[in-house]
Amino acid sequence: MDGLLNVYKEKGYTSHDVVAKLRGILHQKKIGHTGTLDPDATGVLPVCLGKATKVCELLSDKEKSYQAVLQLGITTDTQDLSGTVLSRKEFSLEVEKVRQALFSFVGDYDQIPPMYSAIKINGKKLYELARQGKEVERKARRVQIHHIEIRSMDLKKGQVVMDVTCSKGTYIRTLCHDIGEKLGCGGAMAELVRTRVGTFRIQDAYSLDEIAQFVKDGKIKEYVMPVDGLFEHLPKVVIKKEYGGLIYNGNPFLEKHILESVNPCKTGQIRVYDSEDHFVGIYQYQLEKKCFWPVKMFL
Repeated sequence: MDGLLNVYKEKGYTSHDVVAKLRGILHQKKIGHTGTLDPDATGVLPVCLGKATKVCELLSDKEKSYQAVLQLGITTDTQDLSGTVLSRKEFSLEVEKVRQALFSFVGDYDQIPPMYSAIKINGKKLYELARQGKEVERKARRVQIHHIEIRSMDLKKGQVVMDVTCSKGTYIRTLCHDIGEKLGCGGAMAELVRTRVGTFRIQDAYSLDEIAQFVKDGKIKEYVMPVDGLFEHLPKVVIKKEYGGLIYNGNPFLEKHILESVNPCKTGQIRVYDSEDHFVGIYQYQLEKKCFWPVKMFL
């Protein structure tokens, strides 16, 4: 199968575990996920099948939304409650001060990635070094926190439940840690649910057991999004039958090769189909060359 599957990752599975299990369920090797979720985290994990693995990187770049529980008064080596406790602090905070600290992170923000992460430095993953008791210097990375909404706050328990929408590369664990640092009491992530990746939402996600049942019932294809479904926001262009050879070989084409006329100067990227309505790929208009040039092919 070629397409995208909106998987609900359950607690205790790594993203790699999900892919491995899907290979067995779907009897298909070519499967990739679109962004790592920690084993203790749950929620949306879009998975690419077959030719759709070419868009894994594109989906990894998409805006993401989470619901997180911040635990104040504690710091750990992993920045979540699964790690070794480094400090505990008593604290007395006013609601407004906590609100201001949270909202101060909205916008551009230089975040230092945690040691327990899959980022590589000199060819080694940080979490591998962390498990050896080593800590190395990490450069801060610019991320964007687009939106924070406080769902509930219980300062007697030191817990804040919040919704966060952010750019790729943002560690919610580190955001929790940094909020705790700003408040002077420390903080760690207690729970995390990813509720959205781009257009993939948690209410439309399916567990591995549900997917296995879809396969058993012979209905799995009904739940797989076609590859071109990811590009529905782009104008659709159909190539005349006699010029199909151009796109089948990944060559550029001219406006006169299109079945229906478009304005090439204004269109930008387009999704291209052959005369039998088979999705071929994404093209971009090159003004200087006055032709459409391939960006990503899915033949």
